[in-house]
Amino acid sequence: MKVTPFHSLAKNSYFFDQGLRFGCLKCGACCVGEPGTIYVTDAEIGTIAAWLNQSVDAFTAQYLYPFKDSYSIKEDEQGRCLFFEEGCTIYAIRPLQCRTFPFWFSNLRSQHRWQRIKNECPGIGRGRLYSREEILKLVRESIPI
Repeated sequence: MKVTPFHSLAKNSYFFDQGLRFGCLKCGACCVGEPGTIYVTDAEIGTIAAWLNQSVDAFTAQYLYPFKDSYSIKEDEQGRCLFFEEGCTIYAIRPLQCRTFPFWFSNLRSQHRWQRIKNECPGIGRGRLYSREEILKLVRESIPI
């Protein structure tokens, strides 16, 4: 079995051991506001470009900027993701980073951080109950190892 940094974390106890409720309301609270980085992989770039009926080169030039070993989605002057209008225009094929929100390591480091993000996201505390195992899996998926 491959041992990852999360291998030992799975044995720890967390404030979310009984699970957490979340249901995306597609409100865009996570798509607007403070600037952020939405990492996209090569595969996601190809999928989104095809969805928009654009070449990868044209899509990359219009919507992305270089970040680490790939790209991040650009934002407008107010910090709004370029794909958020009245809703996410690529919701069905949004990047993994978007699909795993709010179950990011940074949001789950403490109950205080979770409460802070809950105050920003109206979908937290609603919707289906994610088990501890599902949450840890989403955290692992959201961070490239």
